[in-house]
Amino acid sequence: MPDKQRQGEEEGGGVATAPPPPKEKTKSKKEKNPGKRTPGLMPQWKVLLHNDDKNTFEFVIVTIVQLTALPEQQAVLRTVEAHKTGVALLLITHKERAELYKDQFASKGLTVSIEPAD
Repeated sequence: MPDKQRQGEEEGGGVATAPPPPKEKTKSKKEKNPGKRTPGLMPQWKVLLHNDDKNTFEFVIVTIVQLTALPEQQAVLRTVEAHKTGVALLLITHKERAELYKDQFASKGLTVSIEPAD
């Protein structure tokens, strides 16, 4: 660095910069696109287990544990609920995953339906 520049810096000199202009308030994505959904806020769907007369309790419980993140105790509760009432809510997720669960349970011989969670 040249001596003159160093000397200027030591004396408080240097390059003057203007403060940045104040930021204008911007509209949120929701205000810009009122009809569009924001990513990450996908509509939720219920995955419902239906009772049947062909599968054992043990098979249904094991299948729920294999295909979902539910622990065995929750799988038992949902299996008993489906047996007693005809249907039990397994979980709530986005539509694509709900459809995947429906297909996976069907491949194991269990009846699962999906519907919007509202």
